[in-house]
Amino acid sequence: MLQPSRKQNEAPAPAAAGSGRAGLMLALATVGFAVNFWAWALLSPLGPRFKDSLGLTSFQQSLLVAVPVVVGSLGRIPVGALTDRFGGRVMFPLVSAATIVPVLYLGLAGHSSLAALLTGGFFLGIGGTAFAVGVPFVGAWFPPERRGLALGIFGAGMGGTAISALTTVRLVKAHGMADPFLITAGVLAVYAVVAALVLRDAPGRTVPTEPLGRRLADTLKLGITWQASALYAVTFGGYVAFSVYLPTYLKTGYALTQADAANRMAGFVLLAVAMRPVGGWLSDRVGPVRVLTGVLAVVLAGAVVQSFTPSLAPVGTAAFLAMAAALGAGSGAVFALVALLAPASKVGSVTGVVGAAGGLGGFLPPLLMGSLYGAYGSYAAGLALLAVVAAAALAFTGTGVRHALTRRVPAAQTH
Repeated sequence: MLQPSRKQNEAPAPAAAGSGRAGLMLALATVGFAVNFWAWALLSPLGPRFKDSLGLTSFQQSLLVAVPVVVGSLGRIPVGALTDRFGGRVMFPLVSAATIVPVLYLGLAGHSSLAALLTGGFFLGIGGTAFAVGVPFVGAWFPPERRGLALGIFGAGMGGTAISALTTVRLVKAHGMADPFLITAGVLAVYAVVAALVLRDAPGRTVPTEPLGRRLADTLKLGITWQASALYAVTFGGYVAFSVYLPTYLKTGYALTQADAANRMAGFVLLAVAMRPVGGWLSDRVGPVRVLTGVLAVVLAGAVVQSFTPSLAPVGTAAFLAMAAALGAGSGAVFALVALLAPASKVGSVTGVVGAAGGLGGFLPPLLMGSLYGAYGSYAAGLALLAVVAAAALAFTGTGVRHALTRRVPAAQTH
């Protein structure tokens, strides 16, 4: 199905763009994304601790940290469609308030068994759906030529996972299991109240009138939905996979302490977060296809190097940092592509599906890594698979995506 013209896509935004209100809405949305992602990532730094205290297998530990990822990913599909209908002013406070419940459960009662942790982790996935609220909300406030940067800045809210990595283990060691969960719940509550009072949807926001089921069906017919989903499954999926599994990988593969592994994971996350706005900014200037081509080549090279399990200093560290920068920039470039091609009334729905693909892309690798390590005692095969996937995505970007973008928008915009 051919995409609507750029004129149709950009109709609602120009009147709202450029105002101080747009910047304030972007800032509030970014904070909301970060706070919800902080909650979403609470179990990951504690994975090695739960493995030791509950006697979990490698696969069980991987499942524990992956469950919030898959629930948060699939939940983005209905949440994105609901955001198209009701707007971010309603959905941001609602998602933030709903996430408080599993956070409190895990901190106060739900950490004594694997079953309890999986139950809490399932509902913790609600926090991961905040992404599908923010993209259409932010996109409606900015014109097409500025959306790449704006969405990249919003995407930096994924740094909430770094807050979790830097604070969770320390707080548990210093004050007990409940503290990081109680603090996060309190921050979520404050944000939900502020968002309810201050957030406003963009003037002229396109509100769909079709039923939810029909809108989702129409979304799945759009070429951009599947093109962006495939690429986001690699870029953001790779980021999520490393952010939840890197502490386990470093502890098992390089015998680092839990705290050291969590700190290194935080460094990976912070670099990826910093590069996401850069990816959006570059996409506004040279085009998302060029950016995606470059970053996927870097991921391919980094995965190949790391599959040989080099020494952590300096080769392994350089490989991981290069992949972090590339995955962050690539995530920003994908949503510059979505902002360019998705119909204005379906941005939330497209974002939901693409976000789900990205989250699912982060769900499978930890399970594969845990299973492969259990079978072979090495992570080499898992990293080799990442290299193969990056190579396939690179080929797809240079052929199918480039052709689709050239065919659907004016040549001056394709770069």
